[in-house]
Amino acid sequence: MTSSTRYLYLLRYILPVTDVIMLNLVYFLAYYLTPLLGKEVHGEIDRHHVVVYNLIWLFSTAIFGLYTSYGSRKLERIYRGTYRSLVMHFVLYISYLLFSAEDDFSRTFLIVFYLLLGIAFILNRFTGTYIQYVILNKFKAAKKVAVMGSNPTALRLSQYIQKQRSLDFCGFVGDDEDIYDPDDVQDNDSDDVQDKVLGTLGEAADSGVKEIYVAVAPHRMNDVTRLVAAADHQCIRLKFIPDIGGTLASPYTISYMGGEFPIITLRNEPLEIIGNRFKKRAFDLVFSSLVIIFVLSWLYPIIAILIKIQSPGPVLFKQLRSGRNDEPFWCWKFRSMRVNNESDKKQATKDDDRITKIGHFLRRTSLDEMPQFFNVFYGSMSVVGPRPHMLKHTEEYKKIINQFMVRHFLKPGITGWAQVNGFRGETKENGAMENRVKFDIYYLENWTSMLDIRIIFMTVINVFRGEDNAY
Repeated sequence: MTSSTRYLYLLRYILPVTDVIMLNLVYFLAYYLTPLLGKEVHGEIDRHHVVVYNLIWLFSTAIFGLYTSYGSRKLERIYRGTYRSLVMHFVLYISYLLFSAEDDFSRTFLIVFYLLLGIAFILNRFTGTYIQYVILNKFKAAKKVAVMGSNPTALRLSQYIQKQRSLDFCGFVGDDEDIYDPDDVQDNDSDDVQDKVLGTLGEAADSGVKEIYVAVAPHRMNDVTRLVAAADHQCIRLKFIPDIGGTLASPYTISYMGGEFPIITLRNEPLEIIGNRFKKRAFDLVFSSLVIIFVLSWLYPIIAILIKIQSPGPVLFKQLRSGRNDEPFWCWKFRSMRVNNESDKKQATKDDDRITKIGHFLRRTSLDEMPQFFNVFYGSMSVVGPRPHMLKHTEEYKKIINQFMVRHFLKPGITGWAQVNGFRGETKENGAMENRVKFDIYYLENWTSMLDIRIIFMTVINVFRGEDNAY
């Protein structure tokens, strides 16, 4: 492990400790500063408040992966994760205080607390940036590396390395043919690398290079034994990058099964990572629990009475729909139509005479979807994801819409990226469904916790603004 890796690895574990210490110091500082502003404080320092705001901070940072190896690897990710975690902490802590009926909680205290906390985090992060700068630049802790070859993969790799703070790109060594014949390494004469050429392996070693990245065609891996021997002689480590950019569609990812068998995946799926699935499920549980306890607990009986008054039949409408991996599940909604025999075959249309008066209101405001938070709580749905279709429509569309079944790699959602971009409700033409599928696949390939939050906010805005397809 190089010195830069050791320092950055240590910083990753120092970060959460210093953040929690800072969070508590600022909280207590705000408690003692607020009276100096002429405002009273009451229960702000109670033991259960201290526990709650610490747990909310840990939950928020877990949602946005602030302390993960990925989230703490780059300063940009640390800043972005800190900002998002702070905003979520503010929202959740304020929500906790409102729902716990803390009427005597000082609003001035909250302003002072979050103002000081924001300043403290800015100072903390700038201090961290300075420390990293000193480590990587003043102490020359960045690892010196080079790239061998001039194929497109090698050129792209060099551009990536030059953007990494923990790596010091020293230049190129040799050309593509030198990978397989290292005895007479020549200067790389490619126009793209003329400005940074090291020459031979020996000259690279004299420049302090410790690792050389080699972009090599997979079918020629058996031809690099002489290169490995030459690098060993110079005490240089080789890292081989498969040069498969010209044979596979981009983007693709490579992982390993059992550390032995390389697996190439042509589609990026962030939710295939167990940590991301855990974060999404944790958010679903917390969010659905809050909605069930604080909204459905009083809204459900009101809507149930209105439904019963206008039309005989059950309060809830349940229907088998296509779930994750195309497994059917019972999807729940408030019943918005009269009981009929076409509910499992025919989509609701504009001015549909099956819809009751209260049903029109429920559909226009999306309140008919509220019971699906029970689906979310039980795990058959997510708050955000592709909208589920009735089984009949799944069978129809998968025959005529390209990639339609890809959206079933995810749990269906109450709202989704397609819905907030205008593709909700009835699909009269195949083109509308094709666009819906495109948005669903975009969500699958680009999922982040922040994208989920964004979709939820856009959904709330659309509900109040009203949508043309909400019928």
